Amino acid sequence: MTTPIKTLCPYCGVGCGLEVLPDKPCGSTDSAVDLDPIQNPESKSQNWKVRGDRSHPSSKGMVCVKGATVAEPLTADRLLYPMLRESLDQPFQRVSWDQAFDRIVWQIRSAVANQGADAVCLYGSGQFQTEDYYVAQKLMKGGLGTNNFDANSRLCMSSAVAGYVQSLGADGPPCCYDDLEQTDCAFIIGSNTAECHPIAFNRLRKYHKQNSSVKMIVVDPRRTPTAEAADLHLAIKPGTDIDLLNGMAHLLLQWGAIDALFIDECTTGFPGYAEVVRHYPPDVVADRCGISVADLETAARFWQESQRILSLWSMGINQSSEGTAKVRAIINLHLMTGTIGKPGSGPFSLTGQPNAMGGREAGGLAHLLPGYRSVKNPQHRAEVEQAWGLPSGRISPHPGRSAWEMITGVEAGAVEFLWIAATNPMVSMPDLERTRQSLRRSPFTVYQDVYHPTETAAYAHLLLPAAQWSEKTGTMTNSERVITYCPAFRQPPGEAKPDWEIFAEVGRRLGHSDLFHFADVAAVRSEFVQLTQNRPCDQSGITHASLQANGPLQWPCPASETFPTPSTPDTPHPTPHTPHPTPHSKRLYTNHHFPTPDGRARFAAYHSKGLAEPPDPDYPMVLTTGRLYGHWHTQSRTGRIDKIRQMHPNPFIEIHPRDAERLEVQEGDWVEVRSRRGMARFPATITKGIAPGTVFVPMHWGELWASQAEANALTHPIACPDSLQPELKACAVQLTKISPPGQMTQSQAIDRPSLDEQPAMQSVS
Repeated sequence: MTTPIKTLCPYCGVGCGLEVLPDKPCGSTDSAVDLDPIQNPESKSQNWKVRGDRSHPSSKGMVCVKGATVAEPLTADRLLYPMLRESLDQPFQRVSWDQAFDRIVWQIRSAVANQGADAVCLYGSGQFQTEDYYVAQKLMKGGLGTNNFDANSRLCMSSAVAGYVQSLGADGPPCCYDDLEQTDCAFIIGSNTAECHPIAFNRLRKYHKQNSSVKMIVVDPRRTPTAEAADLHLAIKPGTDIDLLNGMAHLLLQWGAIDALFIDECTTGFPGYAEVVRHYPPDVVADRCGISVADLETAARFWQESQRILSLWSMGINQSSEGTAKVRAIINLHLMTGTIGKPGSGPFSLTGQPNAMGGREAGGLAHLLPGYRSVKNPQHRAEVEQAWGLPSGRISPHPGRSAWEMITGVEAGAVEFLWIAATNPMVSMPDLERTRQSLRRSPFTVYQDVYHPTETAAYAHLLLPAAQWSEKTGTMTNSERVITYCPAFRQPPGEAKPDWEIFAEVGRRLGHSDLFHFADVAAVRSEFVQLTQNRPCDQSGITHASLQANGPLQWPCPASETFPTPSTPDTPHPTPHTPHPTPHSKRLYTNHHFPTPDGRARFAAYHSKGLAEPPDPDYPMVLTTGRLYGHWHTQSRTGRIDKIRQMHPNPFIEIHPRDAERLEVQEGDWVEVRSRRGMARFPATITKGIAPGTVFVPMHWGELWASQAEANALTHPIACPDSLQPELKACAVQLTKISPPGQMTQSQAIDRPSLDEQPAMQSVS
């Protein structure tokens, strides 16, 4: 019987284990299939069956529709060869990899000669494997001496990073998925977990159903499938999260429901925090949030009466001009009640992308270095310079450009070379018209991706074909810090290459062969994990070899660790590396010692500021955006899967009946939505599942999949000052009923020709 290939789902941060088995190859009648297509080129046409891996500790055999269908579009609409054009009004022409590499090197050297290394930017992705991340940031920060490497995790998880660092001393969710099945009270805020992290939610929901004493609170302006399962749904007004959290703290303090011993011995800053929450009495908070005093008090009572409280959040918290403050306000509640470092308890950020965690560990943001180090810290820079064999001072002490600052840098003429890889900013960035105008001005843009066409490819000068899931080997870290080995089991089509190999070759051709002498991808990981040794995210014991021998492993995991063999879902993970080793826990901070200078966690005192762009008479409603269960980000992959297209065929706008009546809009009527930046058009879905004054639009549709249905044509780039994460979750809009437009149908959108049929892709003027 064929042995299945164990790997990881490449979609969300739940990090579900998959098993992949060969189906019959195209045209084959033989059921015996060679499982090594890397050595068997004829198996490029192989079909694959995907199922959940029951031995994976995070997902335990469960899989959602995205994971179940992930193998279907492996060969659809692939970018097969490097393609070059001199200007955006010319067609692409196929070139060799040598020509592509030579052009990249020439353009980088030209930009550096003209304006210095900071004129070069690389924008990566949470869909990179950790090895891709590591080599990319090493190229920029070590090879070129600029920190201008950022990733779309900036739009996703950077507020959680900043909140964890400022409150607890280091990044990294302190909880694990087992807590979903050990908590007394799950407090879900800013997360439609049922649709966005479905397998994690399935574990929680099953446990919740089986235990009537377990409470679930969901905070969301929409009555999502997550909220439908809750004991208490708080449909707060957008932008009032801190009001709610401070209001709950006010009541807990008033009731004496605090852990005074933990506060005294393990934290700092509580008096200042207590003074702030004093200004959030129930009547004031209920009015600001648009909820009842009774519901506010019920939420606080649930928290008070629970010994094990688990908070869960995602983009609804992070994508905010107050993102870091919101994260810290959640952590404050755990610190004041001592509910951290215990089973079923703690502040748990649900990572949006499959390897955003791995990117954070590898230094994959413009202010980070590998091993949870900061570019601002002289000792951290010196440690990395020494490890890489660089002269002192080579790594810049200044954070590089964030994702949005790259766009404004191109706009201002300060960025001459922009390299975009594994992400689609012409759908995912805020203020798309400004983004579009900026990319039109770019002197030279490289776009490295898997599928073609995408919306961003229209603004590139050079296209590079990348290998994707199943075609390259590497590792990914999920939301509970579990690292999974993802082997290649099929050949990349055409001339596609793994991302890390592309970055390494450019580094060598720029004259940095000493930095990029990796024999293979395992050597990349081996070098990276040495930089995590004795750091909070120590994974020096997690190499490709140890993962192949033991299965998925969770950090902290120092090289001295002894691994259990074989691993099972119930096998304990390695002991955390601490000065005084304690019995192992899957959780961080079980000894209530935090990686801060004094070993104490920090309270943060924040007043609520509200939305960066509140509604006004001209733009009287608030638009919020989000994912749908079946689709993933900008549809580059899921838009090419029939089952998912049928599940979610068209974009739409959700409107409360009260607002629909005022606008004289009925179900299915077309509505034009305008903000101060742009316009979009959608058919209306009338529902009581959204709060009055608020409308919802899914964020998946770019111009390739529907006409004038881009959510981010409306959003603004105002960002959290600490995390630099834009407030993609809320902006002020006006709605007008319109006649049905002559919109491109879904079938017309998806039938656009592939690259082989369309070598001269439509250009932009």
